[in-house]
Amino acid sequence: MTAILKQESFLLIAFGFAILSYLFEHTLLEQGQFVSMIAACALIVVIVMASTRVAHHAEVLAHKVGDPYGTMILTLSAVAVEVLILAIMMGSSSSPTLVRDTIYSAVMLDINGILGLAALLGGLRHGEQPYNDDSSRTYSAMILTAMGISMIVPEFIPEAKWHYYSAFTIFAMVALYALFLKMQVGTHSYFFSYSYRGQATAAATSSVGSTAASTHAPPKPAAETEGEQESATLSIAIILVGVLIIGVLAEFMSAFMNEGLEGTGAPPALMAVVVASISAAPEILTALRAALKNRMQSVVNIAMGASLSTVILTVPVMEAIALYTGQPFLMAMTPVQTVMVAITLIVAAINLNDGQTNAIEGMTHFVLFATFVMLTFLGL
Repeated sequence: MTAILKQESFLLIAFGFAILSYLFEHTLLEQGQFVSMIAACALIVVIVMASTRVAHHAEVLAHKVGDPYGTMILTLSAVAVEVLILAIMMGSSSSPTLVRDTIYSAVMLDINGILGLAALLGGLRHGEQPYNDDSSRTYSAMILTAMGISMIVPEFIPEAKWHYYSAFTIFAMVALYALFLKMQVGTHSYFFSYSYRGQATAAATSSVGSTAASTHAPPKPAAETEGEQESATLSIAIILVGVLIIGVLAEFMSAFMNEGLEGTGAPPALMAVVVASISAAPEILTALRAALKNRMQSVVNIAMGASLSTVILTVPVMEAIALYTGQPFLMAMTPVQTVMVAITLIVAAINLNDGQTNAIEGMTHFVLFATFVMLTFLGL
């Protein structure tokens, strides 16, 4: 028990911050914007710390079941954290575009940020990195379809009929994901995996040869053995507890951030970027480790899979909330957002069409990510 508590120190710290936030929330809010913003930043750091432990145990489960189930567990755990934080923040935020901006930010972070940086660094170290191009084509088509239905077409739906299209969107997203899930774990599961056995043989004398066949590399050399020894039941329990703690912290973080940003002229999409960044933080570390170990299939599965899961799972949950409350969200993307998504998916379709990535392809996505950051800073 002592070893477990020591290993889960991040979650214990997060639990302590949750108690402190409950006890001193009103006191801190009364201290003004500066103190509230400091408190919000501190909670963001703690939430990221807690989410890394959730991601670790999702990675333990992923290692046990292998791809494509493993990647699915990783992406679903991240999306669960994002949906929970988003749902909580919607209760205290007056922004009708928070859901839209969060999904848009998540896609930019996942495809251009995670995939771009991983392909850039991995390409600089290993040159061309192979993966299964069936997965990238499937992901790209699904993401374009899901975003088109849920975030482009709504621009043309009359306001008086929003609830009809909202119900249709829920049905469409559930149907798409149900079929995708059946394909991912069923007869077409080989779309989302790649055999590194030949590469491992060729690199048998290198330090990465022994790990090249692995689907998800742990942060330490001994972590793979540790992951095999960890109980799946314990990992599931810690994931559930971690998500609960993150939800509590998110509620306090939202209150502090609203107070801290009030009247500051901060970019309207800043809160959305914060939510997307929190859920993407553990994925960034996992993807970078995979890229540096020359396992680009894991990077593609994480980056593209997280983008797809964010759209196809977040949209129906949020639309269901909108129908229940009778208050629609503004889901149609702005012209700038639509252009950025279109460029991103076109570039991804071109780059991820030949079964190999390189540093140039990574750089193109990373420049698009930098453009997204600049546009957010400009309030666009």
